[in-house]
Amino acid sequence: MSPSALVTGSSGFVGRHIAAELVARGWEVDGIDLRGAHGSLAAHRHSQIDALQFFRDVTHQFDLVVHCAYTVGGRATIDGQPMALAGNLLLDASLFRWALATGQKAVLYYSSSAAYPVSMQTRHSFSTQLREDYIDLADMRQPDANYGWAKITGERLAAAAAHEGLRVHVVRPFSGYGATQDLDYPFPAIVGRAAQRQDPLDVWGDQDQIRDWIHITDVVRASLAVVDADERQPVNLCTGLGTSMADLIGIAARQVGYDPGVNVLADKPMGVFRRVGHPARMHELYVPQVSIEDGVAEALRRYGD
Repeated sequence: MSPSALVTGSSGFVGRHIAAELVARGWEVDGIDLRGAHGSLAAHRHSQIDALQFFRDVTHQFDLVVHCAYTVGGRATIDGQPMALAGNLLLDASLFRWALATGQKAVLYYSSSAAYPVSMQTRHSFSTQLREDYIDLADMRQPDANYGWAKITGERLAAAAAHEGLRVHVVRPFSGYGATQDLDYPFPAIVGRAAQRQDPLDVWGDQDQIRDWIHITDVVRASLAVVDADERQPVNLCTGLGTSMADLIGIAARQVGYDPGVNVLADKPMGVFRRVGHPARMHELYVPQVSIEDGVAEALRRYGD
């Protein structure tokens, strides 16, 4: 019999990629979303209900529950919808209570690099790589906005559920990206503008702000490597390499074959200045395969279709 998985948020960017990877590996995968389940990707076992109702009504036991569902939509949503915190906390709490009550075999919880203290992500922390142990759940420091608070609280719930016997894996993706990502996020927005040869090319906030870009293929495969290894400590999903928005513009523009100016939209939200992860723990299980240059080329091919 094939192993079974439930993917919450299976219509979202990470959720649909991890569901597809599990199906490709021979799993039976059911998907639910915040606005309603869209059924099993292998066999329709559940009705069209949303995630919270699913956690109230469904007792089916899965070999793996992958929790991706969240209200998030790029920086505009993170900064512009602070009350999303309430719904996200309810979602996480419902997931872990349900998983314990129904005896789920394992949970993969997607936290976020937004859980790291913002004081370590400034212009003056230029050499800092964020290590997993820089988050102390017993002594939490200010994370990035209410989204970061939701994720760090989710990690506390995960730790509590693990204490009660649930097998839980926590991963912290950094700046995941890919060709099918929504334009609310910086990577597809910048590369899409380059594909259109926008000149000057718009960028939100400081063009020197730095991110640790990791391709969605590597996010998914690293996540499943964590599960396969039964790693119970939180694991960064990152490359350890920092690329500025200006550098990302340069990579995309060179591949398109032009040299645009940059139009900085200083009134737009940008988040922290520098966010780069320390990849050592992940490298014990998985090493990223997709370079930022190859990821940009993939996206440009898609935008050119």
